[in-house]
Amino acid sequence: MKYQIVIAGVGGQGAVFLVKVLSIAASLANYKFLGTENHGMSQRGGSVSCYVKIGNFFAPAIDEAQADLLIALEGAEALRNIQFLKPKSGTIIVNADASFPTVDANLFLIDAFKKAKDKEFPINALNVYMLGATLAKDPNFPFTCKQIEDAITQINPKLAQQNIAVLHQAIKNTKVEK
Repeated sequence: MKYQIVIAGVGGQGAVFLVKVLSIAASLANYKFLGTENHGMSQRGGSVSCYVKIGNFFAPAIDEAQADLLIALEGAEALRNIQFLKPKSGTIIVNADASFPTVDANLFLIDAFKKAKDKEFPINALNVYMLGATLAKDPNFPFTCKQIEDAITQINPKLAQQNIAVLHQAIKNTKVEK
């Protein structure tokens, strides 16, 4: 198996946490894994993009038009990183509303900011919510829900129950959304 993921957001949204979750999930699944984090101005709310490669790779960076999946924690960051996605066959799971432009990919819009504002889940769990949406929407995602749950638990057992509840809420909510 070879699968490449770009995770894009801004500082404080938890993109690096998702890399850690996916690295542990890869270990649990016995997959080879490479990951890198581009922090940039992340501590000041700047762009953060992370690359995750699952399979037999030798360098962690993802070239343009090579990513199978883009998980964007906000719309502007999706557009900033879209060049890494495989045209036509790539999948974007993006935290954005219906005003997000049409793109040449399998696009799934999740208005997670609105859901958090409406108190459906805590805003500090937006990254986990988007990971749940990914589990629900991307049939090629290489991890099971159980592997993700176990990874979340290993990272922070104290917050695991809350994060897993948000993960399942996202799976349930996004399965019924078109």
